[in-house]
Amino acid sequence: MTTLREDAKQIIRRSIAEAMPDQAVRKALRQIHIGSGKLILVAVGKAGWQMASAASLQLGDRITAGICITKYDHVKGDIPNVRCYEAGHPVPDANSITAARQAEFMVQNLSKEDTVLMLISGGGSALFEDPKVPLEQLQDLTEQMLACGADITEINVIRKRLSNVKGGRFAEQCKPARVYSIILSDVIGDQLDLIASGPTVLDHSTTEQAEEIVRKYHLHLSEAAQQALLIDLPAELNNSTAVMTGSVKQLCTTAAEECRKLGYETQILTSSLTCEAREAGRFLSAIAKDHQTEEKSLAFICGGETVVHLSGTGKGGRNQELALSAAEGLDGLKNTALLSVGSDGTDGPTDAAGGYVDQSTAELLRSQGVSIQDILRENDAWHALKKCDGLIVTGPTGTNVNDLTVLLIKRN
Repeated sequence: MTTLREDAKQIIRRSIAEAMPDQAVRKALRQIHIGSGKLILVAVGKAGWQMASAASLQLGDRITAGICITKYDHVKGDIPNVRCYEAGHPVPDANSITAARQAEFMVQNLSKEDTVLMLISGGGSALFEDPKVPLEQLQDLTEQMLACGADITEINVIRKRLSNVKGGRFAEQCKPARVYSIILSDVIGDQLDLIASGPTVLDHSTTEQAEEIVRKYHLHLSEAAQQALLIDLPAELNNSTAVMTGSVKQLCTTAAEECRKLGYETQILTSSLTCEAREAGRFLSAIAKDHQTEEKSLAFICGGETVVHLSGTGKGGRNQELALSAAEGLDGLKNTALLSVGSDGTDGPTDAAGGYVDQSTAELLRSQGVSIQDILRENDAWHALKKCDGLIVTGPTGTNVNDLTVLLIKRN
């Protein structure tokens, strides 16, 4: 019989493999009519290199020029006719701006016979940026929103209004050329205008909503940023078409299929998990306690994107914090484990994709003098999980469709 850890590794491996964008990009390209003029490729996001590479293999020399903007350490090699940039995430940096302005330059003075192929994945909000305010102000505001627990939807409502390329503004710059977007979703509900802050699609939020988010989290904005919030985003984009190629629902479905193959009776609890990470961990450990008397193996699956309120100065990410929070509730249970992982292979500003804990994790940490509660107060899950071999390290995966959390109770 395989161990819980072996089962966890197999579930992660299969789920991420099926979420890779290569085949989806090739399929989407077969449905797109490319005009007779220039073809400009612009790929942005954590999966940008993988998507650009797949498009290049399909289109070859048909690509006139291209640019790929992705996270640091995510470029895996050269792509013909495509310049690759790496930039900051989750906080934009100077490279984010340099690369975005290169993309803006590439789409200037196009004709209606020309085509812009936009490949969009999660992370594009930070990686692809030409701000209406100084970079330092944008970085400060981004850090404020990340620290206060604002969810990705709220963050993007603010960011797109402070940008020259978000909220449909990049597609507007491409006119009169036709823009085709292939989008890999990392947003709950798959709202196209929220993925990478919607550079090529119409925005569906309002200035009133943006102002309410500022009040809700007591955000400190400069006068320039306050004025930028009031500027209208494009109301019409008759040159832009978008198609979505993958999402967290698919990630959960694949995980469920693999769990069943491994002998678990499986239930997808939600693909829209958006609560605080440590609360999700505690909730799932409570579910584990309720099912300890079952004679059959069980798997409970969640997908989504939790949030973390930063109260300390430690090292970690939302998936690591979720897993460590569950460890206390799993303490002493029978053959029970939980894994939580980011599909992109990175969790917060760390080298880990997430965390794995089981019924022995809490005792193992206690034996080393580690208090889980103290660790959580310092947001230092990475160091605690490292002490108990609980870090999940995959390296950059090439995809990005939110996070996957799986609770396993093994009985046969």
